[in-house]
Amino acid sequence: MPMLSEGRFLSTRARSNRIVWFVLLFQVATSIVSQAATNRIRTAHSIGWYNTFLTFRLSDKSSIQAEYQWRREEWISNWQQSLLRIGYHVQLHPRVTARLGYGWIETFPYGDIPLNGFGKQFTEHRLFQAIVLQDEVKRLSISQRWMLEERWLGRYASAASTKEEGFDLLGRIRYQVRLQHPICKPGDGQGHFYIATYDELFIGFGKNVKENVFDQNRLAGLIGFQSRSSFRVEAGFLQQLLQLGREVNGKNVFQYNNGVTVNLYYMLDLRKRN
Repeated sequence: MPMLSEGRFLSTRARSNRIVWFVLLFQVATSIVSQAATNRIRTAHSIGWYNTFLTFRLSDKSSIQAEYQWRREEWISNWQQSLLRIGYHVQLHPRVTARLGYGWIETFPYGDIPLNGFGKQFTEHRLFQAIVLQDEVKRLSISQRWMLEERWLGRYASAASTKEEGFDLLGRIRYQVRLQHPICKPGDGQGHFYIATYDELFIGFGKNVKENVFDQNRLAGLIGFQSRSSFRVEAGFLQQLLQLGREVNGKNVFQYNNGVTVNLYYMLDLRKRN
């Protein structure tokens, strides 16, 4: 038995090392994208993302999650995005969860160069499928998420149009790795503080994807508080590097958005009790 435990530890340690290398490679790739090209326009914004996540636990292996993300530009003054998402989660294994869901997003014309070429607010309908892997190395929690998205983005015929004439279908792949570690040893039945960081890379694909095959990258550093098992809150720094899907005056456009994020999580247990 001791040798089996040691083998499992070494296997987990090897997986952790691979994850660290993945994070480093993604950061290097992002740096190359952001620094190598000179034919670009660079814009910067101060952002604030304020998010609520509600989980309704239906059984030991299934749940529904509803979330709303209030994304603001100039910290809180102006709209950046409104995102409402709902998903069904199934636990396939103690460390593996599958997710399926729908999102409704409104994107607003913030900044000097808005995402929509006509400077209009546009709607996005989104389906997503995801696999989440959870692992632990001593007290370090490691989460990896692979997500596939089918996105229908609202399209305007001209600058004079008052409503969208249709929707273009785009595909996107996302990969996120998150590391979380408690600041102090949790007591029995007591809450505890923790620190966390995550990096997420977005890659677009499909015939309607234009300049933004590299769509964006998000990097965050957080401090949080876990209250037993039903309530959690965290806040920290967020960096979003985003490439527009079109050129302006023959140049690619990149947004360098830096700001804060606040996340509130709450779980309601709806399992039937005997």
